[in-house]
Amino acid sequence: MMTMNQLENKLRRADRKQAVLYLFCNFVSLLLITAYSAMMFSPTVLLVLPEGGDSRKQMVAIFVLALFGCVVFTVYASNLFFRKKSRQLGALMALGASRKRLAPGLFREVVLLSGASSLLGIIAGLPFVYLLWGGFRLFIVDSKEMQLRLDLKCLYLSAVFFVIVVAFSCVTACRYLKRTNIIDVIHEEHKNEPVKNLGRWCGPVGLILILVGAVCGFQAPSVYMKLFSRYPTALINLLYVPVFVGLYMVMLHTVVHGWRSHRKDPYRNIIARSMMKFQGKQTVNNLLVSTVLIAGSAFAIFYLPMMGMGHILDVNSRPFDYYYHYRMDQTIPEQEEIAALAADYGLSIRDFRSCPYLILGRDGIMEIEEGRSFHDEYVYLAGSVNVLPESGYSALTGVPITVSPGEYHIVSTTEETDTYFYSTDITFMINMVTRDAIPVRFAGYTHFDLLAGSPGFYVLDDADYETIASGITPDWQGTMNLFNTDGTDSYDFAQDFFHMLVSSFGPECEYGYYYDRVRKIALDEAGEVYWGDTDQMTRLDYDNCDASDFRLYWTYMPKSRIMDQNDFLQTFAVYLMMFLFISIICMLAALIISYTRCMTIALNNRYVFDDLRRLGASPAFLRREVRSQAGNVFKIPSLVGMGAMYFLYILIMFGNDSWLSSGELAGLGACLAILLLMGAVCHTVYRYTVRKMCAELEI
Repeated sequence: MMTMNQLENKLRRADRKQAVLYLFCNFVSLLLITAYSAMMFSPTVLLVLPEGGDSRKQMVAIFVLALFGCVVFTVYASNLFFRKKSRQLGALMALGASRKRLAPGLFREVVLLSGASSLLGIIAGLPFVYLLWGGFRLFIVDSKEMQLRLDLKCLYLSAVFFVIVVAFSCVTACRYLKRTNIIDVIHEEHKNEPVKNLGRWCGPVGLILILVGAVCGFQAPSVYMKLFSRYPTALINLLYVPVFVGLYMVMLHTVVHGWRSHRKDPYRNIIARSMMKFQGKQTVNNLLVSTVLIAGSAFAIFYLPMMGMGHILDVNSRPFDYYYHYRMDQTIPEQEEIAALAADYGLSIRDFRSCPYLILGRDGIMEIEEGRSFHDEYVYLAGSVNVLPESGYSALTGVPITVSPGEYHIVSTTEETDTYFYSTDITFMINMVTRDAIPVRFAGYTHFDLLAGSPGFYVLDDADYETIASGITPDWQGTMNLFNTDGTDSYDFAQDFFHMLVSSFGPECEYGYYYDRVRKIALDEAGEVYWGDTDQMTRLDYDNCDASDFRLYWTYMPKSRIMDQNDFLQTFAVYLMMFLFISIICMLAALIISYTRCMTIALNNRYVFDDLRRLGASPAFLRREVRSQAGNVFKIPSLVGMGAMYFLYILIMFGNDSWLSSGELAGLGACLAILLLMGAVCHTVYRYTVRKMCAELEI
């Protein structure tokens, strides 16, 4: 004679596969959330990613997507577990067990399963971070900045998510216990969840909504600022909502109709299509979450090639091996000292060119902030400009140029992709020592990529240059030099030259290119505090000159072809690692969700495949139906997520300057190659999943 406790344990053991699946879902969700939040709060990452910068905003945005995906994933796993659990509860109720009798055991099991799996996920999250980070350092690049430090505040997010998982499991258990119809409880797992058939227009309209939402959401902030002279609030991101509505409609169309016409062969894959329709709600939700996560993974991984390809093209196209500039009040190594250092490495200096420049004040229209509002206002001392004489520019670059009196040219890239850095509204250039000024106006761009980029260089007529230079002191004068090396360049020479140069500068030059001395003077004279004297971004340190912050932002950072080629990974290591990590996290979550959904299809529809086998269906036919089911679960999120994000990235690149440069085109080509690699990974997991489904169904 079997007691009620023995029967309850036996039924629990019979559902162990569903319990293992539930444990796995919770474990993975908490592992991913813990790992991601650990990276977000890591001082290693936060010290490199500037506060308020685009890279940190992207990190947070993708975290929101990952969090959304994991929440939906755990909710789905919980509902799936209790749908299976309902059969056990119904059987015990039919044998006379009361809800009061079943409640303690059910809640004990639920709390144990959800709590233990979630806690294990949190515990495993930190070693997972160290494993991935350590692998990156071991196999790709290592540097002093890559020493991973974690802030245990990240566990607050994991703790909140842990409470949500356990609480939702208890609430769901309570809801199922309150069911009164025992027959309904027993047959809960066999209930279908068909979706409403909206017609074949659903898919095309969904694609249009995705396009409209992406364009409106991307363009809305700039349009809002132009119309209202205010910074938009986060609510403006609601304009992206049509993207998610469109995604849902695309997934709905996929589940109900598919993307092939069945008029010629209406019975092709009819079983797989019918199964998909009858369980449409679950399938659509899973497809939507997987699509969002894959899109987040693609968005994160695109950061790497877009940065890398532009850098490679820029470095390889330089006409000179070395470029550096300095203020005239600094004691910098002369050409002879550099040549002597090069001789120690069997090198000689050639093509040494030099040109003086001035650091002048300028007027212009500035954006004045008043809370969230802003307005444009004319300011006499709006900022500083670096100015070259036309003859010196021609001698330095070999690019002939003629500048008329009273005009100025701006040095830009060949494709003029950096013009947003520069001021074309200057009407006066001011000597900051004598406060004499000359009237000027913008007369166009000249092109020399090596000198392009923030803060930029401006070219004046020789006579105007001499006039404005009268009475200026060495701290407002500078010199720039270019040279090549004979033979194969030496990385060790480049490093020694860099450190020798840095050690020659005094503390008065220990600031970033964004620190504007003219604005500081203007605000000091007005009795106001310059933001650069309070912002930690400006705290560069000569003793830490190999840090990425120093190499990216120092005003007088030299350019060395061989050093920039070899040190790219080291300089951007934290950036690259962070976004690679994000991409891996999102892709893992999407693949696990897709795998779990496919295995659920196999578990829930075993009786369908058993009936088909009894009716004479061949193993080949059954395997084809399995592949059809799994194919949609993997294929549609991959195609839509990757395709939508690739289009959005093109939109972002084009929206920056209404042009796609050669570097951006090369980067987009590399992104396309990465998408193919991601597709191959998805296909590999799909094939593995199909084999597991067939094994589960004994096909």
